[in-house]
Amino acid sequence: MSFERRDEPREDIIIGRNAVMELLRSGGRVECVHLQKGLTGTVTKIAAMARDLGIVVKESSGVKLDNMCAHANHQGVIAITAGANYSEIEDIFTKAGDNPVLLVVADGIEDPHNLGAIIRSAEAAGAHGLIIPKRRSAGLTFAAAKASAGAVSYLPVVRVANIASALDALKERGVWFYAADMDGKSWCKTDFSGHVGLVVGSEGKGVGRLVKEKCDFIVSLPMLGKVGSLNASVAAGVLLYEVVRQRMAKG
Repeated sequence: MSFERRDEPREDIIIGRNAVMELLRSGGRVECVHLQKGLTGTVTKIAAMARDLGIVVKESSGVKLDNMCAHANHQGVIAITAGANYSEIEDIFTKAGDNPVLLVVADGIEDPHNLGAIIRSAEAAGAHGLIIPKRRSAGLTFAAAKASAGAVSYLPVVRVANIASALDALKERGVWFYAADMDGKSWCKTDFSGHVGLVVGSEGKGVGRLVKEKCDFIVSLPMLGKVGSLNASVAAGVLLYEVVRQRMAKG
């Protein structure tokens, strides 16, 4: 495995054991903490602090950490700072008010630029929130926030431990889920009435099997060229505006 070598440290990182411990104590916004494999002592304490705060902890090789901070003295500890705060599920319903809920579920989007683009499209289409998984997904890093072009300041983004369980809970509140995937019903022949949750999958694997099984409908976009799939943010944008079109036609 190879890692991109950087000449300058990333702007969104804090390095060193004391610096990261103070960041955690201060309540600063932290997306995740990378710890070098095999280290103990203070590093173990930092891991416990982060987990107690609900922050994702990742064990990484020394080589990866070296390249993340351009070979500065990280002491086996790097914190990735967050570009925005996370919200709660209830914030989505609060934002919707008396209107039918429109939300997007991003199932394992690993590219922060794609996540930011989805946030931007969702906010522009008047969606009320976005849900992402806590692991195996890009988070609200500065790269994602920048790619959202400011939209992350207005759209609630909720990070959950388990997407399938979150869908079950939301279905109990009347939300219907539509997974964007191949071999589904045509997107333009689908009725998007009521509370709508649009589910888009990762760049390589699409919507996960269990998450897809939890969805009420599978919807597809026609692929008329040689390429077999669309970028997740593009698919999300098309489906979002179909929901908007139908709602405006009824309004």
